[in-house]
Amino acid sequence: MTHNGNLHPFPTLEFERYLWNGGFTRIAGIDEAGRGAWAGPVAAAAVILPANPSLTRTLHRVRDSKLMTPLARETWAPRVKESAVGWGVGFASAEEIDTLGIVPATKLAATRALENLLPDYLITDYLIFPEIDLPQTGLVKGDQRSLSVAAASVLAKTARDALMRELDGQYPAYGFARHKGYGTRLHQDAIKKLRRCEIHRKSFSIP
Repeated sequence: MTHNGNLHPFPTLEFERYLWNGGFTRIAGIDEAGRGAWAGPVAAAAVILPANPSLTRTLHRVRDSKLMTPLARETWAPRVKESAVGWGVGFASAEEIDTLGIVPATKLAATRALENLLPDYLITDYLIFPEIDLPQTGLVKGDQRSLSVAAASVLAKTARDALMRELDGQYPAYGFARHKGYGTRLHQDAIKKLRRCEIHRKSFSIP
């Protein structure tokens, strides 16, 4: 497994190749973004890559989105879409998070991302979806191990960031374009001054 200077592994197609050899042809990698944010939706993406082992070269800089710079994510997201057999992004709103809880809302976003993709197997970043009647594997640190999951992490993160930049236009005083709804000092100060707005998660404890 290849490593960069920080010793973080680049994802491979090891899991996908095993499943391709087993007859699965539409393996969806799933990952999310925004679970820990104070505001905005949680996003999930699903990516189905073609059964082509050389994709590790084509998408050689795609990895866990948290380990990529914003510029790198924005650069590689369209390449993921071009390379994929199919992809989808789904959201669950702050209101749905407050009503359902963050884990069920994350699963709801993932279910929305999977609509119309018709996968025959799921590889996820740890989460398992018993409500989805498909064989699946939840990998610990899946976004660092599976290229399909890493690709999904990039699409989820870039889609959510784009939405938070849009929401910044509606709620400019909170700085959403800068912190994307996460718990920064800037965000904390804005909440203390202005109180929460409609897209804040009321069920989350904000210090």
